[in-house]
Amino acid sequence: MAAEKLQKRLFGTNGVRGIVGKDMTPDLVLSIGLALGSMRKGRIAVGRDSRTSGESLANAVKAGLMAAGCNVVDCGMLPTPALQYLVMHHFDGGAMITASHNPPEYNGVKIIEPDGTEMGDEQTVLLEERIFSRDFDVQSWEHVGSGTTASQRVDEYTDAIIRSVPENIGRDMSVVVDPGCGAASFTTPKILTGLGCRVFSINAQVDGHFPGRLPEPSLDGLKGLTDLVRSTGSAFGVAHDGDADRAVFVDENGRFIEENQEFALVADYICKERCGIVVTPVSSSLLVETMVKKHGGTVVYTPVGSIYVARTMRDLIEKGENVVFGGEGNGGLIFPAHQFCRDGGMTATMMVAILARSDLPLSRLIDQLPVFHMIKEKIHTAHPERLIEHLADSCKTYHIDRTDGLRITKGDTWALVRPSGTEPFVRISIESALADSARQFYHELMDYISQVIKSE
Repeated sequence: MAAEKLQKRLFGTNGVRGIVGKDMTPDLVLSIGLALGSMRKGRIAVGRDSRTSGESLANAVKAGLMAAGCNVVDCGMLPTPALQYLVMHHFDGGAMITASHNPPEYNGVKIIEPDGTEMGDEQTVLLEERIFSRDFDVQSWEHVGSGTTASQRVDEYTDAIIRSVPENIGRDMSVVVDPGCGAASFTTPKILTGLGCRVFSINAQVDGHFPGRLPEPSLDGLKGLTDLVRSTGSAFGVAHDGDADRAVFVDENGRFIEENQEFALVADYICKERCGIVVTPVSSSLLVETMVKKHGGTVVYTPVGSIYVARTMRDLIEKGENVVFGGEGNGGLIFPAHQFCRDGGMTATMMVAILARSDLPLSRLIDQLPVFHMIKEKIHTAHPERLIEHLADSCKTYHIDRTDGLRITKGDTWALVRPSGTEPFVRISIESALADSARQFYHELMDYISQVIKSE
């Protein structure tokens, strides 16, 4: 089964984002708060990452929520998964001010439901309708909500992660943390120290200008992390995006671990302990499915986006299915025993657990994974949907999956072609266990695509 995407006008796959002062304004965020407060009465938690605009936008969303009669608890600066954990246990909803991995000039809002998941498409569309129609339940003076602060509550989140694994599991293990000056600057070092690790940090000072590197934890920005891992003899290095719902790793030699390999390694560890269902988007590497099937597990595919993964996991569990793990091939992993959202702090903890139970270093564990070859391309086109339909017709003799965009399977090779929701281009991913097969299918698809582009 797979969740279906509905068309949204304001919110994207993970909240609404934009450039501060241009697309993302206090007026817009006030409207989001008013709309959310009109739909979700009760106690609403608000948090933010380290961006310079975070405090002003948090105040705007709080004003909207209180005007609609909600009592607001400001949890201060903390990772998105920390706020989601707190909402799941204590609140009637939440709003996180963050632009995740986007550059410093961006900010945004993620809406959190009482179960700790991000708001799904159906409810988001209703939220947008209230914003565009100005349909707000503004309260009179005697029913306006109150505001309190509770920045210390983030400790509940870090303590829960520490308790999720055996005590001192990281004893004698050195680890380097790069929070990128973001929301995990305090939490992930605390978590790993609580596991017994010796922790070194880089870019761990909170700074919304992100002077050390950009919020996206890409290979290009992690030289400082890799150098520190090698110089300290650490077992691995971990880096987060701005709101720490993702984690990426470098091994003991400072080598960047591709995120699908990270996903597959953790899936292998979890399915070895407890075999079951792993949920992931159609964009994930077959490496993940290979490792899951090795232990007798199965994979359920969803549209691209952590919201769809998390909600599919919950739906399957409610139907009695044995869901053990989920996530995306971008470092965003979901551990259902902990909570139903991507969690970078929990992912770092899982890496400690994997290495604590292995006689091999991280580099050897990665090298033992099967090798798959992926080609990625981005094609600009004025008519993305027409290109998709042309490809579907040209490849009708192959297996077609329309869960999200167009996934085409030809023998042992697959390709995913997805239109962008905001820009005139399509993203193409092609993967095979054989490099030649991937290249051949790439050229075949590009021949079909060129016919459409030439006719524009």
